[in-house]
Amino acid sequence: MTHLFLVRHGQTVWHAENRYAGVTEVELDPTGREQAERLGAWAAQVKLTAIWCSPLSRASQTGTPAARATGLDLRIDKRLRELDFGQIEGKTMAEAEQFFPAGIRDFKTDPVAHPMPGGEDPRQAASRFVSALRDVTALCPSGRVLVVAHNTIIRLALCSLLGIPLAHYRTVFPSVRNVALTEIRLENESAALLQYNTPLSVPAVDT
Repeated sequence: MTHLFLVRHGQTVWHAENRYAGVTEVELDPTGREQAERLGAWAAQVKLTAIWCSPLSRASQTGTPAARATGLDLRIDKRLRELDFGQIEGKTMAEAEQFFPAGIRDFKTDPVAHPMPGGEDPRQAASRFVSALRDVTALCPSGRVLVVAHNTIIRLALCSLLGIPLAHYRTVFPSVRNVALTEIRLENESAALLQYNTPLSVPAVDT
């Protein structure tokens, strides 16, 4: 079995305004960079066997300290990127409702049947992300793997793996905190959720 630690990237410059980043490149802010360093300190002490990462810069910036601390390569897989929010990229929910009132109303009713205007199909996004996780599991069949990714795609993947209807991802898993730990165990076709949204705690060093 493989233990996967799914971690959302650190805080970005859009965080304060809660803007939808999606596939837009957004830099970490000072808090996000500090969170990335804390993730590196955690990674150094948990005996990881691999680190995989979304290709978006906010994810790779978050994963780099962990790679440096462990001596592991930061492996990039484009399937781990965030959901593309289409015409909502860069907007707040209030702005989205102003520009696309009907589309956002439908989205709130069923975010899978009615994705963001011009956005990626959440079913296809969940499929590509889970496919990447399955491939990681095949490469590390008994490993402990850090996967640095994004808020929405992690929630969609959890629903897909645990047999929860994708349309419920926003209610069952309301959000993923920056650099919090979500741990799943994958073995063959089975999945188990071991922890969700756990605040990062750096283990004490034995003396």
